[in-house]
Amino acid sequence: MMRTALIFPGQGAQRAGMLSALPDHAAVHATRSEAAEVLGQDWRELETNDALAGARAAQLALLIAGVATARLLASAGAAIDVVLGQSVGAFPAAVAAGCLSFADALTLVRARASHMASLYPSGFGMVAIIGLRAVRVADIVRQSEADGALYVSNYNGPLQTVISGADAALEAAVEAALAAGARKGERLHIATPSHCPLLAPVAAELREVLRGIPLQPPRIAYASASRARLITDPAAIAEDLAANVAEPVRWHDAASLLVERGVELFLQAPPGTVLCDPVSEAHPALRSVALDGLSLDSALYLARGDGASA
Repeated sequence: MMRTALIFPGQGAQRAGMLSALPDHAAVHATRSEAAEVLGQDWRELETNDALAGARAAQLALLIAGVATARLLASAGAAIDVVLGQSVGAFPAAVAAGCLSFADALTLVRARASHMASLYPSGFGMVAIIGLRAVRVADIVRQSEADGALYVSNYNGPLQTVISGADAALEAAVEAALAAGARKGERLHIATPSHCPLLAPVAAELREVLRGIPLQPPRIAYASASRARLITDPAAIAEDLAANVAEPVRWHDAASLLVERGVELFLQAPPGTVLCDPVSEAHPALRSVALDGLSLDSALYLARGDGASA
């Protein structure tokens, strides 16, 4: 039986200073230093407001924060049973599971983000529709396609769905969603139309890069947010990492799968609470806790699950 899941957010969760705000711990310092060496860049340059406006810095910063958090918890004896990442969060999940080296993850994420940005430098994006069921959002997407490319890209919760596409189509869809009873339509801090067929070329490039990168069977269970199932075969995990950029995220289904497998505690790696909120809404009887902002002692107390002191 699984008890604790460590979950990793995707692009949109980033914020200025997010790497400096990580706990003062040897595992965190080592992870940031390793990233700087591999990238040939001071990690502090990735966490400024200007840098985080671009896909490259945002995705790399999220990878570094996720891996640093997982390493900290592991070094303190935390009992993590399964990992699950949303979008680029799948890469720190794969590192935490023991499938992928951190250095290789940095190489892959840098390529992923750079190709995404070059494909769609402007005129596209993503919007979260809050307060309307996914089936109604899908209807609106179909009706709004005349205004440009538009897709349902994230099924985050029963009343939280993200759409991706051209700006004009997004604006038309938000107007229709609000008229249909949605509470709000919120533009995400993502300049590319992720998790839809428009990004198939990025998935194809990542498949080619992954051909030269060895993956190992997971030591901690690895769950896919795009397939909403556990994956154990290294080749299938490689395909999941490559393909997820062009496939819808089924976050609600993936989290529900883990609940069915016995997960009682969801711990979200920094930054923010973006993944905890839909889990808490769908499964109010479970604990879903963001590690961001918690003291190191409190985070380790929760993660160890045995009441041990830090």
